[in-house]
Amino acid sequence: MSKNKLARFAENETFELLFQHTDYDIRNDKFDLKGKWHQQFFKNDHPIILEVGCGRGEYTLALARRNPECNYIGIDRKGARLWRGCKTATEEKMANVAFVRCKIEDLECFFAPNEISEVWVTFPDPQPKKERKRLTSPRFVESYKHLLRPNGVIHLKTDSRLLYQYTLEQIELNGWQLQENIESVYEQSDNELLTTVQTHYEKIWLADGSLISYIRFSPNAASAI
Repeated sequence: MSKNKLARFAENETFELLFQHTDYDIRNDKFDLKGKWHQQFFKNDHPIILEVGCGRGEYTLALARRNPECNYIGIDRKGARLWRGCKTATEEKMANVAFVRCKIEDLECFFAPNEISEVWVTFPDPQPKKERKRLTSPRFVESYKHLLRPNGVIHLKTDSRLLYQYTLEQIELNGWQLQENIESVYEQSDNELLTTVQTHYEKIWLADGSLISYIRFSPNAASAI
């Protein structure tokens, strides 16, 4: 392991806005903030929005800057990636940001039912050979559904045609409510959250001419299509 990575892991231990799976016994469900994020961490009743697989936290931070009346929590299993988001949020003294280091499969150990208002899935690995691992598969959407409020929504932004088409198919098959479908964000949308917030890799894909797509849906309502 590189010295740089070790230094980041050490600094991660100092961030008050980072919660890691090693901080408690995940098997016994002892995470103190579960169900209490509003009261004990953010100290307000603003909506809580997750970004799963947040990487360096670029989207989490950008959304938080634009929407101070919402609370944002970035989720990723890689501590070295999360370091960048944690450091930036700490330096900027962002009160509406937190990060959790854990597997997406363990979300329900950190959050209670009805605690989350929205989930963002930004440029996840499309897992071409492992459908079950796709972050918009029924397996994961069911987990998000347990945490979301009744009117909660899921956002997908992707450069993968496979994942885009797969998600649309799953929405129809599972009776989820499709709220917005934009096949080409930069040609068809004037939503600044979709066109001005860009991750490092999104900029690379755009430079290569990749098509960026967006879907918003709710797993808690029957399809209206």
